[in-house]
Amino acid sequence: MSFLNKFLGDANERQIKNIQPIIDKINQLEPKFERFSDEQIKEKTKEFKQRLNSSARRKETLDSLLPEAFALVREAAKRTLNQRHFDVQLIGGVVLHQGKITEMKTGEGKTLTATLTIYLNALNGKGVHVITVNDYLARRDVNWMGPIYNLLGLSSACLNHQKSYIFNSQVEIENLKEIPRKEAYLADITYGTNNEFGFDYLRDNMAPNLEMMVQREPYFAIIDEVDSVLIDEARTPLIISMPDAESTKMYQQFSQIVPQLKENNDYNVDEKARAVTLTEDGIAKVEKILGMDNIYEQGGIRYVHHLEQALRARVLFKKDSHYVVKDGQVIIVDDFTGRLMPGRRYSDGLHQALEAKEKVSVQQESRTLASVTFQNYFRMYPKLAGMTGTAVTSAEEFHKVYNLEVVIVPTNKKMIRQDLPDSVYKTENGKFQAIVREVKEKHEKGQPVLIGTVSIEKNELLSSYLKKQGIAHQILNAKNHEQEAKIIAQAGQKGAVTVATNMAGRGVDIVLGGTVELGGLHVIGTERHEARRIDDQLRGRSGRQGDPGSSQFFVSLEDDLMRIFGGDRVKSMMDTLKVPEDQPIENKLVSKAIESAQGKIEGHNFDIRNHVLEYDDVMNKQREAIYSKRKEILTKKNVKSEVLEMIDNEIKKIVNFHTQNEPWNYKEISEIAKSIFQAPDDLEQKLKEFKNQEQISDYLIELTQEAYQKKEKEVENGNMRKIEKFVLLRSVDSLWMDHLDSMDHLRDSVRLRAYGQKDPLVEYKNEGIKMFQRLLDSIQSTVVNTIYKVSLAPAAQQGAVRSQPVRAGQKVGRNDPCPCGSNKKYKKCHGR
Repeated sequence: MSFLNKFLGDANERQIKNIQPIIDKINQLEPKFERFSDEQIKEKTKEFKQRLNSSARRKETLDSLLPEAFALVREAAKRTLNQRHFDVQLIGGVVLHQGKITEMKTGEGKTLTATLTIYLNALNGKGVHVITVNDYLARRDVNWMGPIYNLLGLSSACLNHQKSYIFNSQVEIENLKEIPRKEAYLADITYGTNNEFGFDYLRDNMAPNLEMMVQREPYFAIIDEVDSVLIDEARTPLIISMPDAESTKMYQQFSQIVPQLKENNDYNVDEKARAVTLTEDGIAKVEKILGMDNIYEQGGIRYVHHLEQALRARVLFKKDSHYVVKDGQVIIVDDFTGRLMPGRRYSDGLHQALEAKEKVSVQQESRTLASVTFQNYFRMYPKLAGMTGTAVTSAEEFHKVYNLEVVIVPTNKKMIRQDLPDSVYKTENGKFQAIVREVKEKHEKGQPVLIGTVSIEKNELLSSYLKKQGIAHQILNAKNHEQEAKIIAQAGQKGAVTVATNMAGRGVDIVLGGTVELGGLHVIGTERHEARRIDDQLRGRSGRQGDPGSSQFFVSLEDDLMRIFGGDRVKSMMDTLKVPEDQPIENKLVSKAIESAQGKIEGHNFDIRNHVLEYDDVMNKQREAIYSKRKEILTKKNVKSEVLEMIDNEIKKIVNFHTQNEPWNYKEISEIAKSIFQAPDDLEQKLKEFKNQEQISDYLIELTQEAYQKKEKEVENGNMRKIEKFVLLRSVDSLWMDHLDSMDHLRDSVRLRAYGQKDPLVEYKNEGIKMFQRLLDSIQSTVVNTIYKVSLAPAAQQGAVRSQPVRAGQKVGRNDPCPCGSNKKYKKCHGR
């Protein structure tokens, strides 16, 4: 291996070497652009855009513009920020433009580096997204880098939670002016957190009309702290959900109504297809009981869905045959084995309908309206890049999941920080005593100390140790994160002691206030983290830009990492060692155990993220298909042809199903047709005159078309087009939500199949495909069974209000203020 490396040269070095000629070109252009006036710089941007959009045969590309564009950005930065991009920052900019991850050590100026790539890729007008880890950094970066883009003639904006801003040099406070969300996405450059971009994507795909959608098609995203966003947060999907207290009441309400309906008058049972269909008379009877004129209009598709499930539960599912009631719960009986299946639930609200029928507690639903993993959200961008100080230890995962290559960019000045070997102790108490001694020694000579802890609990525990010794210090954790920038900025001052949680200060410069001669910032890690990247991030707070500094980790055999993953040899060592608890242990076995434990955990966490992704990949294909269909419905002015095609297909499906075997079931075909539209009373007799399936289908389709034309004439002002769009959207949205619930239940249930020597993922894929086909069939059936019965209510003409995001597990009470900010109670607003 070493021979090959010598022969071929290090791959990373070769990449840097290949970029060098581009850097030379940029440097050669510097004197030329220094002579430009500010106005000429703006004109140059216009020229670049023209060259990109030229219809000439030799149309230019972003690659061909790169040297000039980078040189222009460097000149703009010199004039606005008095900062000149170093050559290594130019290299980092090229790596980002190539759609790779640039690993640049802490303090090397990643934020300034990114401006080069952002400007170049924004020239084609498609919008560049810059992802940050929190709202503060999004606002800070657009405010800080905004003057560069402004001089270059480009607009820059940022997204914060429920607020959006555009950079405006005329505004006095922060140079940021509040604007509507959609305008922020129309800017050339948009900064924001991964959560904001992800939730806006989900909300856009729930929007009732195009005007309420805010995002453009994804084009290029640069992710700051890419390891944090794409790896550390990748296990938690973004979920928009809402508690469904109203549905519990509806299940009980409809469970009391359906016993009043009579078979053959109010509904028809199709035993063969295990289906039950309401007749016009049945719907009229339910409307009378509910005091409604039109259940489809006043109640909506969800009311009808609850009614149908209550009817199915009443008519098709028999107690002690299909299910049993035990300990106040409805438990499914396996059709094949006759065994009880505790924990399994029927989907689409059927289980709740059975609970209401049997008068046991109806489990409240929390409806998932939309969800996506960060992996699949960011993989939608045709071009993706990232930057961080620590990526190389996760290079394999970046490549496997995102097809992203990691390139290590050299530092501008040689790093002289001293990384000292770990100091290992037998107990946690002994370790903390040693840390306090170390801090006291450094503090007395004036050297600033930054102490990193893994949790708020340990953060406050160590603080109590320091207080006992009278050592003045600052605490930084999630409880006071608003002060983060201020506290971290002061952490390099003489005598400063800062106790911070592990990710504190990421992206914020620690300036050494005259402590260079004292050895610079000394970083103490209070225990090793699960990922080596986080250890490296903590070390990286010190020794920036060639400054002096030092770092050391203090670990104990009682630390979680060692206790859980250290292995039996370390545990037995703890019992046999006679070393005092506050004396360091020198043993190579411990150092190896630490490395081994970190490797195990990194591998384990990778497997978990990969597992989440494998399952979400199944959902992702379905999500893309549904969202694409939704967008098509919104974009088209006229969806009549789609609705008529659904009607034709549904009629053919009904006819084919009931003519598979002799004798053909003319009665069932006739009854189902009458439940869809107003058909002639003698329909059954008429159908018997036809000799083949095709003739029956053609005749029924002809009747549906006549009924449709009659419906169109009844609807005033040509509003039938709005009704079609409304019914299509509501059917897709309502049934997609049910499908998400069903897929969640499926995922839980397939795990048990591993006991039967079956691969749960394969089972999930196979079942998922079948369920998705059933979803498409249900959408078609719902549209066909609704379109003839509904007219346009005022709410449908106005469109619904956009739902607000709720992270997984978060719930809004019915009497709580609505999260949309309307100042109404949730039950009176989005909970209606």
